Parts: sequence; C-alpha cells; structure tokens
Amino acid sequence: MIRLIGYFFGIGAVMFLIVAAGVAWYIGDVSKDLPDYEVLNSYEPPVTTRVHAASGELMAEYARERRLFLPIQAIPDRVKAAFLSAEDKNFYSHPGVDPIGLARAIVVNIQNLGSGRRPVGASTITQQVAKNFLLSADQTIDRKVKEAILSFRIEQAYSKDRILELYLNEIFFGQNAYGIAGAALTYFNKSVNELTIAETAYLAALPKAPSNYHPFRHPDRAIERRNWVIDRMVENGYVTATDGASAKNQPLGVSVRKTGSYLFASEFFAEEVRREMIDRYGKDALYEGGLSVRTTLDPKLQALARKALQKGLVTYDERRGFRGPVERIDVSGDWGALLADVDPLRDVPEWTLAVVLSATNDTVDVGLRPGREETGAVETQRHTGSILAEDMKWAYRLNITGDKRRNVKSAAEVLNPGDVVYVEAYDKGGESRLRLRQPPKVQGALVAMDPHTGRVLAMVGGFSYAQSEFNRATQAERQPGSAFKPFIYAAALDNGYTPASVVLDAPIEIVSGGEIWKPKNYGGGSAGPSTLRLGIEKSRNLMTVRLAKDMGMSLVAEYAERFGLYDKMLPVLAMSLGSGETTVMRMVSAYSVLANGGKQIKPSLIDRIQDRYGKTIFKHEERSCDACVATAWLSQDEPEVVDTREQVLDPMTSYQITSMMEGVVTRGTAASKVNLGRPTAGKTGTTNDEKDAWFVGYTPDLVTGVFIGFDNPTPMGRGSTGGALAAPVFNEFMLAALEGTRPVDFRIPDGMKLIAINRKTGMQANPGEPDVIMEAFKPGTGPSDVYSVIGLEDYATGEAITNISPQANQAVVTGSGGLY
Repeated sequence: MIRLIGYFFGIGAVMFLIVAAGVAWYIGDVSKDLPDYEVLNSYEPPVTTRVHAASGELMAEYARERRLFLPIQAIPDRVKAAFLSAEDKNFYSHPGVDPIGLARAIVVNIQNLGSGRRPVGASTITQQVAKNFLLSADQTIDRKVKEAILSFRIEQAYSKDRILELYLNEIFFGQNAYGIAGAALTYFNKSVNELTIAETAYLAALPKAPSNYHPFRHPDRAIERRNWVIDRMVENGYVTATDGASAKNQPLGVSVRKTGSYLFASEFFAEEVRREMIDRYGKDALYEGGLSVRTTLDPKLQALARKALQKGLVTYDERRGFRGPVERIDVSGDWGALLADVDPLRDVPEWTLAVVLSATNDTVDVGLRPGREETGAVETQRHTGSILAEDMKWAYRLNITGDKRRNVKSAAEVLNPGDVVYVEAYDKGGESRLRLRQPPKVQGALVAMDPHTGRVLAMVGGFSYAQSEFNRATQAERQPGSAFKPFIYAAALDNGYTPASVVLDAPIEIVSGGEIWKPKNYGGGSAGPSTLRLGIEKSRNLMTVRLAKDMGMSLVAEYAERFGLYDKMLPVLAMSLGSGETTVMRMVSAYSVLANGGKQIKPSLIDRIQDRYGKTIFKHEERSCDACVATAWLSQDEPEVVDTREQVLDPMTSYQITSMMEGVVTRGTAASKVNLGRPTAGKTGTTNDEKDAWFVGYTPDLVTGVFIGFDNPTPMGRGSTGGALAAPVFNEFMLAALEGTRPVDFRIPDGMKLIAINRKTGMQANPGEPDVIMEAFKPGTGPSDVYSVIGLEDYATGEAITNISPQANQAVVTGSGGLY
C-alpha cells in the first residue's frame, strides 16, 4: 500500500513539475512582448483646453476627450470610497490581483455556464490600469495573463495612490467625459468637491458600462446600479446607513453640460480665439493639450456690443418691411411637436419661435415653441399668446418679393395660420406683450479695443452666430470709404501741412488708360477753397483727391501700410477715397494708433496662455518692468514700464487729427448722431450706392468701430450712410460702456500752440472776427500769412489731370468714385 502511494505521489510530482514547467514556459513566452509599464511615469492624457474671459469666467472648452486632470490629493475621500466600493474594495491590500475576488468570479462563471450571460470579471483597479494604458480590450486568456503580470509589476513600481490617480483620471464615463473631474462637470456641472453621496455613487457606477446606465435612456438601470454602489459604501463603512438610505431616495439629478461657448454673447469671440490657437499651436495642442487661455474679452462690454449692433441691424431691417414667415407648419393637429422641430436662433434667447394659430385685422394669436426634456421628448405643456396690431405695424410693409414692396392695412394680411415667426416678449406698463420680429438680412460687426494695449475688449461678428458663423469683424474685407480719410490727412499733417492748409473743393477729372474718372462729393456740389479741418469734418471727396495728388499716393500708401490697414496698398488716387478693402479689426487697430499718441499696437484677443502645468507659454504684454518684481517697498522709486513699441506717427500729428475728428462729431457728418457728453473723435464712411456704412471713433481710452452692410455687397438705399446707420450703433454702445466713468480730455502734447484762425480762410483771425476756431499747430508752424490754395492751378487751367498710373483705371472700374 505504501509502495502504491509512493508510486502515485511520484507520478503526481512529475505531473506537477511538467505543468509547472509548462506554466513557466507559457508565462515566459507571454512576457517576452509585454509593453513597458514605465511609460506610466510620463502619463500625459488628452486634457480639455479651457478659454476664459478677462474676468475669469469660463468662455469655452475644446477637447476630443473631456478630461481635467486631478492629482490624487485633490480627489475627496468620498469619491475614492465610491470607486473602491464599486470596483475593488481590497485595492489597498492586494498585490495587484485579488485572489478572493478571482475565486468568487470563477464560481459565479461556473454557475452561469449555459445561461448566455456575459462572464463576470475580477479585474482589480490595477489590472484595469494595465489594460487601459498598456493592453487591448480583447477577451482572451493571453490578455488576462499579460494583465496580471503587468499588475504585479506596476504594484512594485508605483504607490497605490499613484495607481488610483491614473485610474480615476483615465476611465471613460460616457458623454465624451473622461476622468472623474470631467465626469463631474459633464453630468452635474460640479467640481468633485461638490458631489453628493448619490452623485458620487452614480459616477462610480458608470465605468462598468456607461451606455447601460444612461441617465435618460435607461434611468431605472442607472438608479439600480447607483443604489448598489451606495449599499457597498455602507457595507464597507464609508457611509452611514442613514446617509445611504437618504441618498438612495434621491433622483439621479443629471443635467448634462452643454459643449461650446458658455459665456453669453461670446460665440464670435470664442471662435476667433479657437482659430488663432490652431494657427499658433495646432489642433492637437488645442484639443488635447489642456491649455488655459485667458482672453481679453470684457463680458459686460461684449453684451452691450451685441445689444447695440443687433438693435441697429433690426431697426434698418424692419424699415425695409416683412419678408414672410420662417417656415410653415400644419396647425390642425399637435402644432407643438412640429414647432419644436424648427431650430431657433439659440444665441438670441430674447426671441422665441411661434406659430400663428389665427389672425384677425387687429390681433394674431400664436402658439409658442415648447422646449425639450433632457430625454429629447417635447414638453407636453403648450403656451400661447397674442401679437397686437401696434406691435407689428412695421410688418404692414410687405417685402416678400424683394424690391416689389406693397403696404397692407391689417394683421390678417401679413400673417396666416401655420406661419412660423419670431416673437419677443416685453413689458408695457406692467402688461406682458409680444412683438413680431424677423432675423435681419443685413449684417454688421463691432469691435471695441483698448488703444493703449491693443486688447480687444468686445467683438461681435454679425447678428447671430447661430444664423451665420462668418465673422464680419475679422473675415469680411470691405471698402472703408471715407473712414480711410483720417490716414490721408494724418500723412499730410506729418509732412508739412497744417489743419489750416487750404485745398480746393471743386470738380476734378482724372484721365487714366483712356478712362475718365470724375469723383464727386456725396450729394454733389462743392464748397470751393476749404481748410483740411473742414475737409474732414464734411468728408469732402474732391478735396481729399487733390490733397492725395499733391502729396503723392506713394506717401499715402506708406502710411496706410504703417498703420496696418493694408499689407500692400496700390498707390493710385482712387484708393484715397477708401476703395481698398480691409477689415473692421484692422480699422479699429489703426484708429487706436491715432488715439494713443501714435504708438504701434498689436491687436490681441489673448492675454496669456498657460500649459497644463501652469507654465506661461505666451503673453501679449511685451513691455518690460524689471522693478515690478520687488518683494518689498524700501523707499525705492516707482517702477517704470519700458515701452519699446514703434512710434509710427508724431504724437503732435496724432493730436491734430484727433482734434479735427472731434469736429466730425460736433459739426460734421456725425453731428447729432454721436453725443457721449465727453471728448469724442471719429469718422463716418459710406461707399458707392451705400453698400458699406462705417463709423470708427474713440475717446482717450476706448476705440470702437462699427460696420453695416449686406454680405453680398448690395445697395442699402439712399441715405443709408455711416452717419445714419453705423454712428447710432457706436453712440449706443459707447454711452453704455462708459456709463459711470469720468470724462477725460485728449492729451495735448507739450509744445503745441493753440492759435485762433478763420475757419474758412485758414489764416490767423483778428480780434472780434466771426467764425473762429482754435487750431493746434506744431512748433515752428502756424497759419499762413498768404492765402494759398492747393489744387487751384489745375482748376484754373481747366485741364484734366493726366499722367496718372494706368493702374488707377482698375480702381475706377471697381467703383471707387464718389465714396463718402
């Protein structure tokens, strides 16, 4: 018997050695091509880039995987407890693989044989880190063995906290959310420190199978799984039974965070920043780099800019009449469901889509668009209202077929049942009313800038980003018309002319390449000999052409390029009337040079960019201040900021042109349209057939430019000038933007002389003489003692001006004459 036992023991020992050798050989073979687990040392997951306004408010986020990396020290113990309870309660005691959990899983899987159920796993958190970072998700024996081997090695190389940190920042939660911080924001719009027990448990339930526990598609499963996690937290001693029971009675409370822009009215600005970031660093850095971008946007000014521009566009559009409904639907059945399928302008929340239910001569009854529940289902409650005739009088002028307009006399002739339109609620004497609205076809842009730094404080690129993503502030190149004239006059003042220099305002002919160009003043007529001040105040085209001819267009082109208006300007006379195309951003930047005393600036939408570790990799401010880093005050002098920017215009010239443009506001083409109650300079601009309307102006510390026009340049109608359309928008915005601030005078450079001159002749005025103005002169200059008129010689001979570059003919053909 003993011999038999020994025999079987020997066979068993041999078999054991054979199996052990086979296992050793298999493990050795599997281990040969294992990935290097040391790559975990340099773990840099794709992280969300966040863009903030100057005030710190979150503007936008960009990510392929919505993730914010959190070090383990910043993750609350309750959050750790929820994931340990849900995934690996023995995490801090096992060596990488949990033998007890593995045995339990084997028993369960044997019991489930033939049931069709998916095999139960026993992966620890360490094993999941090995799989997620180093292996594929294949359901094979080889992969599981590799996973176990790597888990042992990872446990030997890294601390438990480091492994848990990797896990909590890498796992996928659904809704494109990765990592616990990204999941907390995505599902509950909270930081991890603000999560409740129920919210934490739900997030811990998701990694197992996010789609199976979708909060809206499978709410019952989601709650069941969440409650299971809460029970495990109670069982493991992380949560009291009372708190656990209370948490299980709470609803899921999920409110999925929307992507895109988070700050009201910032869409155009945020998109421009996105494009700049891609140009600067590439798409991968933007969508995976975890950059922190602090922009120059002032949220208050941005909202004011949007409001002012939208009001100006709507005012013009409504004067042209009603173009018909947005869409038509059947109102005989459930109109709410059909109306909910019509997409509104989501960035114009003041307006609501409505469908006409009935219409009489005096009243239109409408049904308001219902919202959608988080599940996507249309809300069942239906809201209605009425539009009174007086709230849609503007629509009595029908413009359904373009220029063939006709007037009607009742609301029923304007709208019919089934018409989908926009309405806006407003209050009148305590009564809630609805007024009819329509998205304007005309578009525009507004840019506001700090002239001393080039920081763009507000930028609106059109009526609505949802209507059109095209940014007319930076992407649309339009003719500035007479808004270009200040740079011609600045070039003149910088090269020997004075504000009192007299130029002939009279008909002129330019012959070029066989073509005759006859520029005209807006409205026709001419004023004869006039000072430069009068020429810019009244925006005289004929004077400007003569002045440009006298100086030479090469000099004008040099100055235009110096100001950044054009990269390379064609030096032909037609360009003197603003026929070259440029952008609102460039115009505002150029006017900022006039406003700041002639210093070159670089317009910027971004103040600072930091990488994922907080290191500053870009900042707009280039001025240096070595003494600013002092740690204590030791009676030293105040630090001095060293300004190394290029001086592109004489400060005295800058003041002279500013003073002349103050006259545009008080006496010229913007008089009665701009009244800020403080020193203000600016210039109107209108192109041929009123296709482009401009106003660019400034106070000492704020420059704003406004453009209005159709995207496909089309005449806007007689009288649609920069003074009539753009200047009121400028005025409304600036009044609101500067409210509560102290008026500041434009600074007069040291050495300038103020001399009383006759406004018409430009000569020094005698005591008691009427029509006198105080004019600024540089040292060594002053009013002329002899009455001299520039351009009088050509006019006296009656001969057309010839010897003009043949290139001028092209400018004539493209319609540069008669710009205003």
